[in-house]
Amino acid sequence: MPEPYPVAEVRPEWTRGDEEMGTKSKFWYRDPSQSTRWLFKYPQPGTGQHWAEKIAAEMALILDIRHARVELAVADGHRGSVTESFLVGQQEVIHGNQLLTDAVSGYDPMRKFHQSSHTIEHIWQALEHAFGDPQAEREAKSRLAEYLVLDAVIGNTDRHHENWGILRERDGRGWRHTVAPSFDHASSLGRELRDERRDRLMAEHRVGSYVEQGRGAIFWSTETRYGPSPLQLVRFAAGSFSDLFYPALQKVERLGRGAVYDAVGRVPDDWMSPSAKRFAVELMTVSLDQLRGFGGE
Repeated sequence: MPEPYPVAEVRPEWTRGDEEMGTKSKFWYRDPSQSTRWLFKYPQPGTGQHWAEKIAAEMALILDIRHARVELAVADGHRGSVTESFLVGQQEVIHGNQLLTDAVSGYDPMRKFHQSSHTIEHIWQALEHAFGDPQAEREAKSRLAEYLVLDAVIGNTDRHHENWGILRERDGRGWRHTVAPSFDHASSLGRELRDERRDRLMAEHRVGSYVEQGRGAIFWSTETRYGPSPLQLVRFAAGSFSDLFYPALQKVERLGRGAVYDAVGRVPDDWMSPSAKRFAVELMTVSLDQLRGFGGE
């Protein structure tokens, strides 16, 4: 058995303030022995958002996809996850909704749900507007493509326009931009299901259907009411933007199945049920099998 992930203990006196963005209860803190800030997130009741965040970060690490570091943690007796701040020096985050507002006429930055203008084409347009240099634009798009492939692997349905962005900071020539690491992957791996539902889906061989029916937060067309599943979005995108998605899909091709088992198996047994572990492994196995064909073309 792989060694379980460590669990950090967050002391009350380390708290630095609450986080305004998002819907889950969370707060920033700083361990005096460390130089960076961390964000503690409480999972919504009855969900596995904390272990989903951790497994997703480990999968990003395995796939060599830039991401925010995540650990399991306990604060005042409550279990959750902690995410390390990825800001360095004077960097600031410009979220996707701000970028899209600047680049896309009539974009509503306040509409998070059913935001059909949050499309791949508009995201590319926003990155082109922000970076302004063909090579930098391409690198930024390829980075976002990696994040969307990660979403497809873990079934992350919450890549809304505040869950991606760019970092900017001033240098001697003005503003310098880079794509922010991937973050906030709590809505993945069937974290909302009860074990009875997981067991039934696995027994009836319907995990693939569960994956395909997930509604993502990035749309393929402004004319549709719902976004496609993260897996279907990558299918569409790999066909239309193969040069951008091919490198990320090649990483999937090289991923061994044992890495998936280890990423899930290291969650402590009293944090994640055996059923939840089996389901997470099967979900990613199904998704990886679907994605591998695209990377080999």
